[in-house]
Amino acid sequence: MHVAKLSLTDYRNYARAELDLAPGATVLVGRNGQGKTNLVEAIGYLATLGSHRVSGDQPLIRAGADAAIVRALLTHGEREVLVELQLNRQGANRAQVNRSPAKPRDLPRVAHSVLFAPEDLAIVRGEPSVRRRMLDELLVQLTPRLSGVMADYDRVLRQRNSLLKSARARGLAAAALPTLDIWDERLVELGSELIDRRLGLIADLAEPLAAAYGAIVDADHGPSMRAVLSIDGADAEDEGGGGLETRPAAAGDEAGSTADRFAAALARLRPKELERGVTLAGPHRDDVLLLLNDLPAKGYASHGESWSFALALRLASAELLRRDSSTGDPVLVLDDVFAELDRRRRDRLASAIAGYEQVLVTAAVLEDVPEPLTARIVHIDAGRIIDGERAEEASDG
Repeated sequence: MHVAKLSLTDYRNYARAELDLAPGATVLVGRNGQGKTNLVEAIGYLATLGSHRVSGDQPLIRAGADAAIVRALLTHGEREVLVELQLNRQGANRAQVNRSPAKPRDLPRVAHSVLFAPEDLAIVRGEPSVRRRMLDELLVQLTPRLSGVMADYDRVLRQRNSLLKSARARGLAAAALPTLDIWDERLVELGSELIDRRLGLIADLAEPLAAAYGAIVDADHGPSMRAVLSIDGADAEDEGGGGLETRPAAAGDEAGSTADRFAAALARLRPKELERGVTLAGPHRDDVLLLLNDLPAKGYASHGESWSFALALRLASAELLRRDSSTGDPVLVLDDVFAELDRRRRDRLASAIAGYEQVLVTAAVLEDVPEPLTARIVHIDAGRIIDGERAEEASDG
């Protein structure tokens, strides 16, 4: 799959923007703050329903505008699909596929992309929420209906937390909360599916992760991933006040189905939950431990190793999408990544992605980008898109 045309209206610093694209590599080059990342961010949003830079939609809407619109013409073989997304400052967002109304969560069915960015270092060094988000965004692209499961889980979790907080404020005992059992059942039903899906994804990523890391580093550091599950007694979100241990679940903890273990964990933790007014077990409190040579990458890996691990995870994600998607290759986006890498890793990364149908690169300095990726250059200046030929004419004049 590749993006043939991208159109933006009132998105970030663009009142209007039109960008024609082709298969192969395209470099968007310009000084920092000119808007090159905004273009690739919009493509990534269509595939993941989120930005890699901000958590909400409001910063994506141009100042003074009521809504932003992103349109992309996607091409796969002989098939073309027009996807459109309207981000509203007030009210729900709206979407269309081939001019027919659709739900925004339907867009990842047809738009697939994998984005590399400097922020990806947080996958290795950051908080558990970053790693959960990475897994969930990939899950949604692989199985789009899971976006609905995730939304339903978040809604049930909010309702359950609200009930726990109310009970704490009023000093109520568990026996006085019959509706809590109802919320528990729904939480277990939805949460167990998410946990199982994440476990399956971690297993599926193992082989492509090792291959991608070796391609970037040319060394076998044994990269691996291991789930940290709160339903088995580990809690990545606990900060020392709840008596829960942050650790990978032991093999003996995994007896029984995920749903049975989840239900048992909620029953076991209910006194602490009433005391703290928050749900202490579920996929919202899980993590994935990233390992190099069986040591946690967070805390042990060097800066270069951490970068390589993050890049390898993105490459492994792209490989899964390429393997399992009916739309072919995902669009690969490298947002200001090459400036963070030494020349050896730049060249190895360029070689690793050479076979993908479309690669979009942003860079402040063109010389940072390996020559094989500079087939087409588009200059970005203060929200204006200038193609390579026009840029050369302007410089000659």
